[in-house]
Amino acid sequence: MKIKKGDTVLVITGKDKGKKGEVIAAFPKTNKVIVSGVNIQSKHEKARQDQPAQIIKVEGPIDASNVMFYDSKAKAPTRIGYTVEGGKKKRVSKKTGKVVD
Repeated sequence: MKIKKGDTVLVITGKDKGKKGEVIAAFPKTNKVIVSGVNIQSKHEKARQDQPAQIIKVEGPIDASNVMFYDSKAKAPTRIGYTVEGGKKKRVSKKTGKVVD
């Protein structure tokens, strides 16, 4: 999976198409990511002694294929490639050719 935690991504398909946000969590085994402000779901919490029952809005996971890395320098979504420099694997923007990390 080419998307990592902390990346800014653009949603390219689905009900939140066109929204930008930061990746909060990435799950490579299931190929899913959680993006801030995208795929908002309602979670009902039961009442406890210290707090009443409430409905909380949380971000749900979406498939990594539905988001695209957003390159802030090019100000556009771009695909990610890899290159090896000095024995280390680096992520590279396909649009600008610059190293992302």
